[in-house]
Amino acid sequence: HVHYKTCSTFDSSTTIGSIGKAIDCGASVFNNKLIPVLGGTPALGRYCLFGNLFARMGIGSTGDIYRLDRHPSMRKHPVTPATESDLRLHIGQQTNKKIGLINVLQLDQNIEHWTAHLKEDEEVVLIDALNDEHLQKIGRWMNAQANGSGTMFSAGPSAIEMALGSYWAGTGMFNKEKQWAAPGKATPLLVISGSCSPVTAAQIIYAKAIGFKEVIIDVAKILSGDLEKETRNINALLQQQENVVVHTGDIQANNLAAEKVGTALGMLAKAAVGKSLAKRVVIAGGDTSSYAARAMEIEAVEMIAPLVSGAPLCSAISPNKYMNVVEVNFKGGQVGSEDYFEVLLNGKLPVTVAH
Repeated sequence: HVHYKTCSTFDSSTTIGSIGKAIDCGASVFNNKLIPVLGGTPALGRYCLFGNLFARMGIGSTGDIYRLDRHPSMRKHPVTPATESDLRLHIGQQTNKKIGLINVLQLDQNIEHWTAHLKEDEEVVLIDALNDEHLQKIGRWMNAQANGSGTMFSAGPSAIEMALGSYWAGTGMFNKEKQWAAPGKATPLLVISGSCSPVTAAQIIYAKAIGFKEVIIDVAKILSGDLEKETRNINALLQQQENVVVHTGDIQANNLAAEKVGTALGMLAKAAVGKSLAKRVVIAGGDTSSYAARAMEIEAVEMIAPLVSGAPLCSAISPNKYMNVVEVNFKGGQVGSEDYFEVLLNGKLPVTVAH
């Protein structure tokens, strides 16, 4: 199985992060006649019904569920706003390949009949998903497709791993489940946020209410060389064992490029870690996080604990001796309930997680 991983809300456009282009590239390399795209990720509050994607407000929360093009956050995404909930139409704008559908009603049929209705010219098939039972059947179907073609290329969110993993676990293929150790509390906690999401905004308000210190930065000044002043301010708070949340404020957040915001935030985090003032860093913001990680010289991560669905706590791998093995958590804008930063501060495993 070769999986092209996408965001669970399929953030993309014809010019930025084109999933259709990725599918075209995969089709030129791999031989499977039909390329699956799994639409829903139930564990993250993403549900695909008759090709239309619905998303919960806040992954891991009890927020309301909206059709994607009416989602209060996703329809206002600063880079790739969601204007279409039908994933066949959304991805269809990014590729010339015809896209079929295995809908939620067909999932109740035997898997041998799933593709009987597809047209001959449909090279991509979107698959609905509403619950974990659907995922296990989808995993069985994908495994059978791979056995027939040698290598199965697919696209979609982490639900593909969940589907295959669920099926393989049922066959007894896996070793004993790993028991994760609770990482415990990390004081002080440093949060750097480049997210424009109202979900993250609510998390910042909650963090301030429980005592986190807020630092609003001027990205332009930092990138022009005025790093030392902001660093001193943040480091002084960390030295006093204060938990700190750093962000760009409401005005800058919606007007600055993700690369600039992420780079500035990463530089500040790197400076704090270099002084051994923070052993756990939360990086909030899907579009800015990769740039922040680069600025922090993070080359890879290894999972430590599954504190929140969709955003595990990890250990950084870096050539920088100060950054290496620092605990990091990458949080997309839509991830988590209001107490997210408090959960990362305390480092307690959720009661239901044992794998």
